[in-house]
Amino acid sequence: MKGREGAPPIYLDYNASAPADRRVVEAMMPWMSDRFGNPASAGHAAGREARHAVDEARAEVARLVGMNEPDVIFTSGATEANNLALHGMRRGAGRPIHMLAGATEHKSVLEACRSIAEEGGGSGGSDDGNGSSFGIVPVRGDGTLDLGALESMLTSRGGGCRVDVVSVMAANSETGVLHPVAEAAEMAHAHGAVLHCDAAQAAGRVPFDAGALGADMVTLSAHKMYGPKGCGALAATRDARRLLAPILHGGGQEGGLRSGTLNVPGIVGLGEACRIAAGEGRADAPRQAALRDRFEEEIARHIPDAAVNGAGAGRLPNTSNIRVPGAMAEAVLANAGRVQIATGSACTSAAVEPSHVLLAMGLGREAAGECVRVSFGRPSAEADAGTAARDIAAAASYIRGLEAGGGGGMEAAPR
Repeated sequence: MKGREGAPPIYLDYNASAPADRRVVEAMMPWMSDRFGNPASAGHAAGREARHAVDEARAEVARLVGMNEPDVIFTSGATEANNLALHGMRRGAGRPIHMLAGATEHKSVLEACRSIAEEGGGSGGSDDGNGSSFGIVPVRGDGTLDLGALESMLTSRGGGCRVDVVSVMAANSETGVLHPVAEAAEMAHAHGAVLHCDAAQAAGRVPFDAGALGADMVTLSAHKMYGPKGCGALAATRDARRLLAPILHGGGQEGGLRSGTLNVPGIVGLGEACRIAAGEGRADAPRQAALRDRFEEEIARHIPDAAVNGAGAGRLPNTSNIRVPGAMAEAVLANAGRVQIATGSACTSAAVEPSHVLLAMGLGREAAGECVRVSFGRPSAEADAGTAARDIAAAASYIRGLEAGGGGGMEAAPR
């Protein structure tokens, strides 16, 4: 199947990456050429100028997530920030640590936890008392964290050995499901644990205040909010920072927690993206929610047995994860004409294995392989929802027809 020749693509994969806002690019450009000073070089004006730009960006990041400026540690992205939060706690503790993470967390959280458990003499998911351990907190069928299970896992540890850190994301990248961060933080704190929250998908899309939620460490990514790739941050309270040790060693930048020459253009871009997101991102949320709802209504009209994963939970306003029984997602993507969507997280979508998020929600392997993710963004046009629904439905109908040996219900994909 082929898309209409000459028709522009419809990009609906904003959870994977968003284009840099033109204002972000304009803010970054001087720091790539004329303003090239190293912010660590305080002995001359060029270095001080760069340091001032970094400080201004730090203030914007802190303001977006409801934390203080010294809390913000700049990184190369959310993956590094997640690793700094978790490996940093292990190194800072100087002993085995005990971690809990939601079953639908990003792979950079789950794999970091597994790595720590394996390095500590245990194994991922084990709790043998001899090394670091890692427990996976299940989710309910709608994708939300099972708070009852979390409470049980926090209280089940004996011998005075407590959980050190609980990692709960704010919003899932594949389904858009919002997690009960405040409730999880309250439980974690009651048992002496730190709450780490990956907010890469939520920040700038939905209200997020780390202080109000009780999050001790928060992960951010620039390119999820129309900033540049290769820049992110870990925001950690003063008490949480005291628990961390660096995972990169060198000149001791970022309060000694993240050595290396600061990426001034990227940091300026992140700061500008946060400034814009604090206003326009949240203001555009109702419009994106309307696009998402229209898309789902159109899908249901064309394919009555299609299902929305996570439909019973609060979700990001821009995200829809659709299952069409009998139509494998990879085949739908290949036949969806000009619509650019995904099967799941961009970090794992190239893998043959089905989504760990959907498996955790109770879908079987085949069912998980029949799901596609649509994520709208600020540039999305009003007509995109209907066009995407029709093109995806046509592709799914075509695939179903091939499987059945017939011609399908709708005319096969856009031509």
